[in-house]
Amino acid sequence: MRYFVQFSYQGRSYHGWQRQPNAISVQEVLENAFSLILRETVSLTGAGRTDAGVHAREMYAHFDSDALCEGSELVHRLNAYLPEDIAIVSIFGVPWEAHARFDATERTYEYWIVQNKNPFLVEGAYYVKYPLNIEQMNKAAAILVAHKDFECFSKSNTDVKTYLCDVRKAQWTKEGDKLVFTITADRFLRNMVRAIVGTLLDVGLGKSSPTNMEHILASKDRGQAGVSVPAKGLYLTAIKYPKNIIDHHG
Repeated sequence: MRYFVQFSYQGRSYHGWQRQPNAISVQEVLENAFSLILRETVSLTGAGRTDAGVHAREMYAHFDSDALCEGSELVHRLNAYLPEDIAIVSIFGVPWEAHARFDATERTYEYWIVQNKNPFLVEGAYYVKYPLNIEQMNKAAAILVAHKDFECFSKSNTDVKTYLCDVRKAQWTKEGDKLVFTITADRFLRNMVRAIVGTLLDVGLGKSSPTNMEHILASKDRGQAGVSVPAKGLYLTAIKYPKNIIDHHG
């Protein structure tokens, strides 16, 4: 049987989602827990990679097992075993051909910024003390939705075949003390969201204009875009799948 597992994690202690030869990853911790409790070797295929220090409020992976894995008992047993910064939400059977990465139709990230020193968000948001012009930042963000090629925001040594992404939403909102940037697309390039946020902050600080975003995108040059903001403010918040997969999850 093939199963999907929905889970969340605080990324501070991990070198991202994907297994690394010499650093602890979320994938390794989860696979070890599943293998121990199910008494068989379990390998998880994640919906995507998150970089070191990035958080996930909603993440999915799939795995195959002969054991019956549905029901809350397994979720409770896994959560009792896992460290406190990783939590299983649910496990559910899916069609045999369902794939956590390739079947995902949409992903949403948030980036959190605080403008006042906040001891409770030290590890969960980026502190920017200078005033930011949100209206100008949103003008620049709107330009992203009209474009498809995001090579200028990609890590240069990446092995992707295409830099095309369908960005469906890119917007800043104020939520209490936080400034939250929400971006939704069919796929993201490595480091893309953090590079976009750094570029938008330049606009908000008056170092760059919204129209300059057009030039940066046209350049396809990472050096033209802003610096990458710290990982600690970035959250993967939602992943969408076709109904035939998620409908299995009553």
